[in-house]
Amino acid sequence: MFRPALVAMQLLFLFNADLPSAFRLRFQNDTNVEFPAGISLPVLPDLAERQDKPKASVQNEPLTAEQRLVLVRYVSGEFAKALKPLPAGKQGLRMKVGEPLNQQMLDRAVATHGAAVNTGDSVQVTHLEFKVREILVDVNGGGHIKKRLRDRLHVEVGGMPTVTATQPDQPPGIRAGVGSTIELDFGKPVPEMTPDELKQLLAPILDFSKQRSAAVHWVDTLAPEMKKAIEEKRAVVGMDREMVVAAVGKPERKVRERDDDGNEVEDWIYGEPPGKTMFVRFMGERVTRIKSFPQ
Repeated sequence: MFRPALVAMQLLFLFNADLPSAFRLRFQNDTNVEFPAGISLPVLPDLAERQDKPKASVQNEPLTAEQRLVLVRYVSGEFAKALKPLPAGKQGLRMKVGEPLNQQMLDRAVATHGAAVNTGDSVQVTHLEFKVREILVDVNGGGHIKKRLRDRLHVEVGGMPTVTATQPDQPPGIRAGVGSTIELDFGKPVPEMTPDELKQLLAPILDFSKQRSAAVHWVDTLAPEMKKAIEEKRAVVGMDREMVVAAVGKPERKVRERDDDGNEVEDWIYGEPPGKTMFVRFMGERVTRIKSFPQ
């Protein structure tokens, strides 16, 4: 008779200490916390969030004078296939870097000014001009004739004025003002870039791939030492003008003068002092001297 009551009292005594905490847990469970619909709560923390996030890419530094020279060497004079018609005239085609080509604007420019270049034409980059926020790319002579102060720069030797310094001559059959000009608008100071990156920016309208096959065959016909120098991108004594252009590109400027013996010579100048500058001297048709500063 007393056994069931005794067992009940023992059980009550056994769990008596846990009753308050049990009540506290029950009260906390009665508290309602609402979450917005569609949110899932992971049971385990996302370990990916613990990993260090990659740092944001640093903005490119502005294009330097030496980098400009590299672009002139390896882009100016290059051949390409036109993927779009290009307008004639001074306005040319304006492209905003980082945005798709504005086909409507291009069609309107070609309709207004006519086409200096048609789709499928083989064209040549004949000049690069650098501004603070833009690069102007002349194709087949560009859309307008440009006159620069350095085109009329006189150099004096022994107090006697000599022939004026000029830009490199236009390729045969191409006249300034009869082609088209492409304006690459960066919307900020022109950043540093490689020649391939500049070509990629022009890819929507110019295809540079497989446009140098004739030049490759020409290089193969040269003497081994000249072929090696061209492949290594260096000018050497004995080269003619075509070989020098193939090796190191077009010069930034040229100066004609007479040496101490009265011989007419022509210096091709790469770079700007006090930066790295190279002088390639021609006497007649061949290179006779190469000097670089600083050594």
